[in-house]
Amino acid sequence: MSSTRLVTLLGSTIRQQRHLRELSQCELAELAGVSQAAVARIERGNRAPSIPVLEALLAAMDVQLVVGIEPLDAHLDARIDDLAARPIAERIEELGLNRMLDRLTDFPQVITGSTAALLQGAPVPVAALEIALRWQDSKRFTRWLEAAYGQRWNARWGEFGGVWLEPEEQGEHLWTTRYGEIRATMCDELPETIEVRHAGRGYRVVPLVELELTEPRAADLLRRYRARQAAGGE
Repeated sequence: MSSTRLVTLLGSTIRQQRHLRELSQCELAELAGVSQAAVARIERGNRAPSIPVLEALLAAMDVQLVVGIEPLDAHLDARIDDLAARPIAERIEELGLNRMLDRLTDFPQVITGSTAALLQGAPVPVAALEIALRWQDSKRFTRWLEAAYGQRWNARWGEFGGVWLEPEEQGEHLWTTRYGEIRATMCDELPETIEVRHAGRGYRVVPLVELELTEPRAADLLRRYRARQAAGGE
């Protein structure tokens, strides 16, 4: 990811999160202790925010930055092309998706993120089952993780373990369990869903249009996939 693309992505993320919270640029600037002009330049991608300013803006919206690493663009494009050629049923089986969902019965949840995009036909890479669940069910989720021998991702050390399981604790919402990896989006109320069916089984998923507004990781992959589709049709 080039520096220009990174600045654009950060600006887009700030704008998306601000819109979700129905904040004006002035209101966000006041909460974060920066100028409205600075927020506008960052959102337009005209200015690369410093780490302290970026953290202040995100903290003002009760979110935090998670840094990840992905393959170089050419490798990612090759991966997307490979996934597009594979049946969805094969990918569901490879992820062990049904096995994990059959065990997630202790609390209500819906499928979101890249997993939801996969189930709706988008050939995006999926490393973990991504679910949305309510904060009021966090204790039941923690008990489930304990029973499933869960370990939480430790971003500081780049490995699983050494971090409290509870989602209320600071850190990335990513766990490994005996059934596979889970990434959770914690929310006050579950998002609206649609049902998609594969091999006679129904899945409650967040629609693609909503993913592009609320899930920056999935949204970036979806935009990349669509750009490749458009380029291929020219």
